[in-house]
Amino acid sequence: MIRVVIADDHPVVRTGLRHIVAAQPDMQVVGEAAEGAGLLVALETSPVDVLLLDLAMPGAPFPGLLRDIVARHSDLRVLVMSMHPEDQFAARALREGAAGYLTKERTPQDLVEAIRKVVRGGTYVSAAFAEQLAAALDARRPAVAHEALSDREHEVLRLIGAGKTVSEIAAELDLSPKTVSTYRTRILQKLRLSTSAELIRYALQHQLTA
Repeated sequence: MIRVVIADDHPVVRTGLRHIVAAQPDMQVVGEAAEGAGLLVALETSPVDVLLLDLAMPGAPFPGLLRDIVARHSDLRVLVMSMHPEDQFAARALREGAAGYLTKERTPQDLVEAIRKVVRGGTYVSAAFAEQLAAALDARRPAVAHEALSDREHEVLRLIGAGKTVSEIAAELDLSPKTVSTYRTRILQKLRLSTSAELIRYALQHQLTA
């Protein structure tokens, strides 16, 4: 049985959520709260699997209450609910420890699906917002590993790919051999390689040689 606590300062909303949850044969509402202090008490009263948390609880501004709950109840799955669109608060809620974010315009079926998903350990957001998150991550992620290298590291990799020794690279770049070796180590770490031979192969494959 999935044990659910509902936290919302609007009685009509709590009643609607209670009816949706109670209609599921494997779910039960074990507590309700209309403000932050009452919610913290409710969470201590009985075991809880999922918390339906209104983003704007009286006396507990976001994200302070969420952060406090996550710190006190590390196993609790918190599903944040809000009138605000996902692009305004969902990413912040997830960073603060929420297991999902659901706007109140979604259907009862969406709510049930969200509860089931988070209690299984998943993260719930809409498909559209999930695509936005993926696109944002892709925009920040280098298309290839060597794009994460600094300009100097790129120069050293280019010369290693050309078959030059540490001493030769040091002379060409007016650096000490020790400094070149340090750059080489950093490059290996960033490219997740182990040997100079692998570095040379990588440089050749990506046409990075001098």
